[in-house]
Amino acid sequence: GGPSFHPTTPHLHNATGTPRSTKDMLHTLFVCISGVADQLQTNFASDMRSILKTVFKIVSSQAESSEEHSASSEAGKGGARRLPEWVPDSTCSQCSACRSPFTLLRRRHHCRSCGKIFCARCSPNAAVLPHYSQSKPVRVCTHCYTTHLPPTSRCTRSQ
Repeated sequence: GGPSFHPTTPHLHNATGTPRSTKDMLHTLFVCISGVADQLQTNFASDMRSILKTVFKIVSSQAESSEEHSASSEAGKGGARRLPEWVPDSTCSQCSACRSPFTLLRRRHHCRSCGKIFCARCSPNAAVLPHYSQSKPVRVCTHCYTTHLPPTSRCTRSQ
């Protein structure tokens, strides 16, 4: 057989033997897989580390936001909700509704209600979003405008 890799992580467990937190478990996974990639001495080891770092950051930030969300939802029911997480521009090459590709002329626009990216034709509306503490009209996609928002929130958008 080849080299074996046995991580020892006693500090990651509490007295009952269960992992301390999701972050600790993710960190252990990151260290283990990085070590395996190094031992394999392949060309993709740095790519593997890069991917793992990204996954680690995403999952850690989601764990933090879910902890914050549960704490804030318990603290004040009926208050303003957190804004939706925006889809990053770099991950979206076409309109989420009509699938037209984005170009220098066909620009990306985020819907402030759902966070997805649309072309101007598919997000021509504006609405106040009091549940997100938005008292001034902001851009929203046609789907959110017609499906999720009450008529009292809707505004006509001046082009």
